[in-house]
Amino acid sequence: MTQSSPLRIWLLATRPKTLAAGSVPVLVASALAASRDAFMWQPALLCLLFALLAQIASNFSNDYFDFFKGTDTSDRLGPERAVASGWIKPRQMLIATIAVIATASLVGMGLIAYGGWSLIWVGIACIVALLAYTAGPWPLAYHGLGDVFVLVFFGLVSVVFTYYVQTGSVDWLAIVTGFIVGLPAVNILLLNNYRDRDGDAVAGKNTTVVLFGAGFAQNAYLINGLLAWLMTFAFVFVDLTWIPLMTCVYIPLHRATWRKMKRIDHGKALNPLLGETARNLLIFGVLLAFGLII
Repeated sequence: MTQSSPLRIWLLATRPKTLAAGSVPVLVASALAASRDAFMWQPALLCLLFALLAQIASNFSNDYFDFFKGTDTSDRLGPERAVASGWIKPRQMLIATIAVIATASLVGMGLIAYGGWSLIWVGIACIVALLAYTAGPWPLAYHGLGDVFVLVFFGLVSVVFTYYVQTGSVDWLAIVTGFIVGLPAVNILLLNNYRDRDGDAVAGKNTTVVLFGAGFAQNAYLINGLLAWLMTFAFVFVDLTWIPLMTCVYIPLHRATWRKMKRIDHGKALNPLLGETARNLLIFGVLLAFGLII
């Protein structure tokens, strides 16, 4: 990378193209609360800030720990990592990770007024999970559990608890909605691991793509998107029959990115598809939220 300002370097380290995975669940959950006449902007904003800060902390943590585990090397195919590239010193990244986690925790404390003290345990689970993703003696990302982590925390947990702090309850539709946004979010990670499968195998990072192969990744990517859209038919049972029609725009976008994924197959040429996958998730989420609000 050419000479850049420290601000731009830190901005790149947050991996902004992936942040749709943190914002879309909060957006959709808040729209679902609005459809029940229960939207509250204060806890919705706190949930959004917590989700984005937690995701940034996770990205910083991954940058730091993947460097020390030797996963990020000069042969890396994905977007350059700040520590491995020498832009940010390891100690600085570690301090930044701790600082962002602390800030996220303070923001999360504000949600206690809306959801009660039991939310502390939810916050602790989120922080432990984001660290356990690449840190610790048994990192989730190195044992084929990264996809599950994304589905649970960027789908179910984010949607269900954003909905809960606004409505005071959890129902089956909130859980289904968690899966609806979580499955496309998994595709961001899946595509990332698909691109890095050869290097990950050498480094001993056993992602689902390393464990089950490229064909599995291609099929899972397609199925995740299709299943997410098919699950929108659940809204028919609560008289929101137009939502599957509104969100069907997502399908051709998703299929087009999947076809590029299969055709390109290897190398840095897959990098733009990460942005496309995040874009597709954002479009899907905005359409779903709009359908819920109207």
